[in-house]
Amino acid sequence: MSNIYILSDKKVEGAINFPVFEINFKISDIDFSSYDALVFTSKNALYAIDSFSQEWKDKAAFAIAPQTAKIVKDLGGKLEFTGLTNHGDKFALELVPLLKNKKVLYLRGAKVVSKLSEVLNENNIQCDEIVVYESVCKTYEEKQSLPRNSIIIFSSPSTIECFLKNSTWDESFRAISIGKTTANYFPEYIKPIISDNTSLKSCVQKALELN
Repeated sequence: MSNIYILSDKKVEGAINFPVFEINFKISDIDFSSYDALVFTSKNALYAIDSFSQEWKDKAAFAIAPQTAKIVKDLGGKLEFTGLTNHGDKFALELVPLLKNKKVLYLRGAKVVSKLSEVLNENNIQCDEIVVYESVCKTYEEKQSLPRNSIIIFSSPSTIECFLKNSTWDESFRAISIGKTTANYFPEYIKPIISDNTSLKSCVQKALELN
C-alpha cells in the first residue's frame, strides 16, 4: 500500500488522499467590460468565477502554469499566455511586456504569497484584485495519525497550516513541497524536498523516487 499522501481530494495515481482543507467560493459582482485581461494563478479561481459568471470567457486570460492554462481552455476561456516559471513574482515579470498600459484583473484566493499585483502596478499596468475563493481548514474531531515513514505532499502554505492543525508531525515523515514559495512556510523542524515541477503529479513522482 502507498505511503504517499496528498492533502486534498485531487486524485493522482500512486498517492492516497488526506484532505485537510475545503474551498469556499465567494461570489462577486464584477464588471468585466472595464478590463483588458484577466490573470489566474489558481485553478480554484477559475472554478469560482465560472460558477457565477460566464462573461470572463470573453477576456484574454493569462495563466501562471500549464495546469491552470488547461482549466482555462477546458472551461471555454480565451487563453492568451501561459507562464514559464510557475512562480508568482516571476510570472508577474513575464506579464509586464505583454500587459503594458493595460487594465488587468487578478482573480485570486483570500491568501496569496506572491506580490504579483504590486509588481504589475509598479510597471504601469493597472491591476485590480478580487478575492473569489478562500481555503478553510477542515476540523476533525480527533487528531489524525498517518503511518510512520509517510511521505506527505504540501501544495500550498494552507496545506501546511491545515495539516498541522489536524495531525502531529512524526520524525519519520518526509515532506515534499510543490514549490519554493510553499517551502518557505514550513516550521523549522520540517525540512521539505522541493518538487521538480509545480504539479501534484511531479510531487508524487518525487515521492516515488524517495521510496
